[in-house]
Amino acid sequence: MAISKSPYRGTRDFFPEQMRLRNFIFSKMAEVSELFAYEPYDGPLLEEIDLYRAKSGDELINEQVYSFKDRGDREVAIRPEMTPTVARMVAQIHREVSKPLRWYAIPNLMRYEKPQKGRLREFWQYNADIFGAPESLGDLEIIQLAIGIMKSFGANNEHFEILINSRRFVDYVFAGPINLDAEMTKKLYKLIDKKNKMPAEKFSAEVNLITNDPNKSAIFERYVSLSSMNEVETFFKETYQGSNQEDDFSKSLQPLMNLFSQLDGLGLKDYIKFDPSIVRGLDYYTDVVFEIFDKHPDNRRAIAGGGAYANLLAIFGETPLPGIGFGMGEVPLTDFLTSHKLLPDFSKQTVDILLGYLDTTAEKASFEIAQKLRNGSIKVEVFLGEAKPKKIFSHSDKKQPNFLLILGSNEIESGEIQLKDLKTKAVHKIQLSDVDKMIELIKGSR
Repeated sequence: MAISKSPYRGTRDFFPEQMRLRNFIFSKMAEVSELFAYEPYDGPLLEEIDLYRAKSGDELINEQVYSFKDRGDREVAIRPEMTPTVARMVAQIHREVSKPLRWYAIPNLMRYEKPQKGRLREFWQYNADIFGAPESLGDLEIIQLAIGIMKSFGANNEHFEILINSRRFVDYVFAGPINLDAEMTKKLYKLIDKKNKMPAEKFSAEVNLITNDPNKSAIFERYVSLSSMNEVETFFKETYQGSNQEDDFSKSLQPLMNLFSQLDGLGLKDYIKFDPSIVRGLDYYTDVVFEIFDKHPDNRRAIAGGGAYANLLAIFGETPLPGIGFGMGEVPLTDFLTSHKLLPDFSKQTVDILLGYLDTTAEKASFEIAQKLRNGSIKVEVFLGEAKPKKIFSHSDKKQPNFLLILGSNEIESGEIQLKDLKTKAVHKIQLSDVDKMIELIKGSR
C-alpha cells in the first residue's frame, strides 16, 4: 500500500508560495511588536499536561489536547496555547527583572478540532503579553498594539472592530445583583459564549432553565442586551443607583469605563465597542477581555482574542502579577486579509535580477558578478548552465525578475553589459566592472 502524499488532516504543507505569505504576515507582526518595545521569546513544543489542567479549562484538556506518555512515563502534551508557557517562564524570572515585561511570540500550536473554515488542527498564533504594568495601562497598550497590527496590513475600522467586556464587571453582575451561585455562573458563562450562535428564543429558554427564576432571568437578559457604555451606565442608574449595591457596582465598572475613555482620547473610538457577550472561554481571565471581529458579511467571526489575568502565576506558588495578552491565529487572519483584498500577490518569487550566460567563457564572470551583487544585498538567481537567449528569456517570463542580465563572450571582450529593467523596459549600458552602478540601479527600482 502506497503512503499518502497528503499531510495529516488539519495540517498543511507550506510550498514556497504559501511560505511567502506566512513570512509576510509574521514579519508585520514582529515589526509592529517591536515598535511597542515587545521582545520575542519562545518555549518548548511539549509541556507537562498538568500545566494546562491547572488553568486552561475542561474542554481544552478533555477534547482538544494532543497528549501522550513519553518513554519516562510522563504525561505530556503538544502545546495547544501559549499563555500557560509564558506564565511558567515569567514565574522563573519576574522577581529579578525590570517590569513591565513586554513579550511576543509566534508559536506553532496544535489542537484536536474538526477542521473547518478559519480553524485547523495545526496553526501558528501570534501572542503578545505585558506583565507588571500599572493598573489599566497594560490593557490600554495591548489594545493599541492589536489595532496597530491590524492597521499594518492596511485594515481600518471599516474592516474590523474590537469588542470589549470585563470579567470583573460580569462577575459582579452575576454574583451581586442577580445573586447567582457558582454553578449557575459557570453555566451562564458558557451560554453567553454561544449567544450569537443561537436563536434568541432558544437562548432565553436556556437562561430560564439555568436560573429557574423569572426575576434573575430578566436582569440577566437585560444585561446581555446592552450594546454600549452609555447603555451600561443607564442600566446601572436604573437598577442599582441609590441602593446598597451602588458602590460595588461602580467599582466593578469603573476600570472598563476608564479604558474606553482612554482609547477614545487616543483617537481609537471608531475601533472599539462594548459587547456583553464577550467573556472568553478560558478560566484564567479576571478582568478586561476582548476579541477582534471581522466586519466582512461573509466572514463575521473573531480573528483574535485575549484578556487580563491577575492570578496566573499562583499555580507556580508565586505572588500575583497582573498581566494581559492576546492571541491572533494566522489562519483566521489570512481569511480576513483575503476577504478584504488586503494581501499582495505572492504567486511569484521576488528576485531582483536573473543572470544568465551564453557560453563557458562568461560562466566565471557571471558567478563573480552574482557574488558581488549578493554582497550588496541584491537577490540574484543565476541561470545555471550555458543556454541560448530564447531559453533564458522563457525562464525570465516565468520567474518575472525585476532585471535581466545575459553575458556572453562579446560582453567579456568589450567589458560592457546591457542591464535590462523588466518593469520599465529600459536598457542600461554599464561597464562590466561597475557592479556598484548595477546595485544602485537595482535598489533604486524597488
